[in-house]
Amino acid sequence: MEESRSIEDDQYDHERQGTVWSATAHVVTAVIGSGILALAWSVAQLGWIMGPIVLSAFAGVTYYTSTLLAECYRGPHPVTGARNPTYMTAVRSYLGPKRVFMCGVAQYINLWGTMVGYTITASISMMAVKRSNCFHKYGRKAPCGVSGNQFMIIFGLIELLLSQLPSLENITWLSVVAAAMSFGYFFIGLCLCFAKLVSHGGIRGSLFGVMSGSSDLSSATRTWNVLQALGNIAFAYTFAEVLIEIQDTLKSPPPENESMKKATMYGIGTTTVFYLSLGCIGYAAFGSAAPGNILTGFGFYEPYWLVDIANLFIVIHLVGAYQVYAQPIFATLEKKMAGRWPKATFIHTIYSLQVPFMEKSSSLSFTLSKLILRSIFIIFTTLVAMLLPFFNSVLGLLGALSFWPLTVYFPVSMYMAQAKITKGHPKWVFLQGLSFISLLVSLAASIGSVADIVESLKRAKPFHTQY
Repeated sequence: MEESRSIEDDQYDHERQGTVWSATAHVVTAVIGSGILALAWSVAQLGWIMGPIVLSAFAGVTYYTSTLLAECYRGPHPVTGARNPTYMTAVRSYLGPKRVFMCGVAQYINLWGTMVGYTITASISMMAVKRSNCFHKYGRKAPCGVSGNQFMIIFGLIELLLSQLPSLENITWLSVVAAAMSFGYFFIGLCLCFAKLVSHGGIRGSLFGVMSGSSDLSSATRTWNVLQALGNIAFAYTFAEVLIEIQDTLKSPPPENESMKKATMYGIGTTTVFYLSLGCIGYAAFGSAAPGNILTGFGFYEPYWLVDIANLFIVIHLVGAYQVYAQPIFATLEKKMAGRWPKATFIHTIYSLQVPFMEKSSSLSFTLSKLILRSIFIIFTTLVAMLLPFFNSVLGLLGALSFWPLTVYFPVSMYMAQAKITKGHPKWVFLQGLSFISLLVSLAASIGSVADIVESLKRAKPFHTQY
């Protein structure tokens, strides 16, 4: 019975041709954002002892719970069971409809929040390019203020075009390019940090960082910064909200859970090497004065052209990462609309547009609903980014709040339901303990982010992102 359901489901929706390497590209693109360049600041708040420990702990927890989540793609059996093509269908399959609403709220707010944050972050990198050229031409003390609204509009227009791509599976090439860009700006940032470290002739920083009281900050501010650093690191590792959707692009055989576990191992392993090396070398170079973003916070002014290239790489990477988070939202909305109005020509009639200088087989296909609704969604997201220029702190809050439910709670709960782990069993105790500790960390990180939001609100000017 389960076998026939599986075969029927395999033929439903779309043809899956993804491999371990395409999934790894998606994972790296989803996990590594420009937030990697803020990790020197995060390590500076925690110090040489707790900084690397916290980074490694989040990596370990994320990898372990991701392997549990990969097992839940099919159910009730992880290899022969029926597919769960989205995170929410997996939750409904294992935990029932009551917990689907909680999952949906956490998942889609975080997906959309990330899109808003990426819009702001990309515009900051674009502004940094303009400012670095200004500083190079007129000197570091020149008034080189730049408004970010025009750059957010440019970024939104690019995403408007890319949003018309059919699905996550059709943007593998974009994820490969984005992943390559992340390697590029990582190595540039790492080399610049290393050069600054060598110029000092010694390692800066302390065992316990800013929280040791070595800075001029008040004890309350130091506490909020430490908690916000936890939120930044938690958000830096969060990608569970798109893991099932990435796994749904994989072909079988081999079994999707095996391929996804390998992709997760490669992706998280690569990410952790990046995070530890840049976070620690950046802290060694700047000490407690580490900027919030190594490349846009002007920890470096020269060579200005190399800083410009790194920021350009960030923008290209975020262009691809944006779509990895946007496509699952589009797919869910369009699937619900198609089910609600099965005969509506607005939704189901496919139009083809011949691209100049290309073969007829390369024509673009679209529906009016996809063209209009996706465009409205991108425009709305861009407007929110322009309205809330301090949204990076809000994004930290979303990351802190979503880390526990999406990365730990639901994967753990679904795995225990699938494996039929009974209450009181040693593995049940371990998994519940892991979930509880993660909850406490998420709550603590949320408190730090809220404190930063309160401070940002005092300085915020809607539609006036100045850098």
